[in-house]
Amino acid sequence: MRYRTILGISLLSLTTFAQAAESLCLQKEQDIQHEIELARQHDNQRRVTGLERALTEARAGCTDDKLKTRHQEKIKEQQQKVEERQKELSQEKADGNDKEKIAKRERKLAEAQRELKEVQAAPY
Repeated sequence: MRYRTILGISLLSLTTFAQAAESLCLQKEQDIQHEIELARQHDNQRRVTGLERALTEARAGCTDDKLKTRHQEKIKEQQQKVEERQKELSQEKADGNDKEKIAKRERKLAEAQRELKEVQAAPY
């Protein structure tokens, strides 16, 4: 009885894990197909053509490892941008520049931080 319970729980968790770990490439293809449908609804043929090309390329050369690697690269690039914006803001404050320039740098930093959060939240 105990063995069957453990086996049942193991199989259930394995199935749940397999569904949760759906292929990133499959998810990307589904996202592109959704975008194609939206473009068709709005009669945007140029966008449809571009998305169909992107779908073909995704189907031909997509691997989860490539997507994960590229996603990590995007995160690193955005982190560098945030660091750069922080340095610029610090420099403006150190130089004693006017409040407008400092406010501008603060807005740019906030935008870079928001973009970083978006990239981190994206699945690929």
